[in-house]
Amino acid sequence: MVECADGTYYTGWSTDPQKRLQAHNAGKGAKYTQTRRPVKLIYVEELPSKSSALKREYAIKQLTRKQKEQLVK
Repeated sequence: MVECADGTYYTGWSTDPQKRLQAHNAGKGAKYTQTRRPVKLIYVEELPSKSSALKREYAIKQLTRKQKEQLVK
């Protein structure tokens, strides 16, 4: 999960979080983050498969902002 310059959160999945962070900050990441740069990496989970990562990404996206803040802590 990254925190955007406007204080919003963006959740995605990647096999290389640092490379993905660089892409977001270069304007080559998700459309959502292109106008909200710079972004900073605030939370990472390592999961065993792409399938489980996608399921977890979806679950995190369903959380409220307060729940995401608790997760980051």
